[in-house]
Amino acid sequence: MPDQADLLPDSTAIRVALWRALHVEVDPPPHVLEDVVGLALAAPDAARRERPDMNPQFIKAFRASIVARARFIEDLVVEQAQRGVGQYVILGAGLDTFAQRRPEIAARLSVFEVDRPGPQAWKRRRLVELGFGVPDWLRLVPVDFEAGDAWLQKLVAAGFDAAKPAVVVSTGVSMYLTREAVMATLRQVAALATGSTFVMSFLLPLEMADPEVRPGLERAVQGARASGTPFISFFMPQEMLAMARDAGFREARHVSAAMLAERYFAGRSDGLRPPNNAEELLVAMA
Repeated sequence: MPDQADLLPDSTAIRVALWRALHVEVDPPPHVLEDVVGLALAAPDAARRERPDMNPQFIKAFRASIVARARFIEDLVVEQAQRGVGQYVILGAGLDTFAQRRPEIAARLSVFEVDRPGPQAWKRRRLVELGFGVPDWLRLVPVDFEAGDAWLQKLVAAGFDAAKPAVVVSTGVSMYLTREAVMATLRQVAALATGSTFVMSFLLPLEMADPEVRPGLERAVQGARASGTPFISFFMPQEMLAMARDAGFREARHVSAAMLAERYFAGRSDGLRPPNNAEELLVAMA
């Protein structure tokens, strides 16, 4: 019998979904991303909402980081769809809600959500219960990474066309992987059809982060270790770019928190902005 925890979404996935919803609930407009679907999916009880990681002030910078990366990726997917790219792959999808929030875009694509079998079965059930359903263009692809499942093979079996370009994203995952596993993923995506784009978030070494957010990051590291899923990989931007080029990508660029702040948070009077030198983005083109 599988452990009950294996049948539920990861606590990290729930936290990210609730932070996106908190942005709408507590931050004044304009909102960088409007997402309350994840809140409906997670349906947190009062105790979950009262946890320290739901304190709006304490998590302010991290909330901004989460909505900034989600908005950046969403803008990229829309841009690539307009250019004719028809496949969108989300590795470690968790409680991603793009398909439910932006059906006018998603329905023009084949959207593949890759995640562990138990949490994904839970999500499928919740989507049906909430009336969203799972349309033909949304493919939920269960992959048991711990059992050695090859995600790309599972993806192709679910209808992914490796001969056509895709947008592939992996956010909030690299810190849990070994450097070798990150490199293996980079190589696999770099070998996809020319015109494919890969977006991956990565965590800089903690000592690089803004001093005001370092205690929060240290608490996250301690919590991950205590839950048995420690953070094991941190990267400097130049190191990440070098790995992408070594993996075979034609182009690679670093999208910093400062760039996201300028793009999405300029002119705000509430001080909301993602922290510098914490979690940032690699964007690479195959």
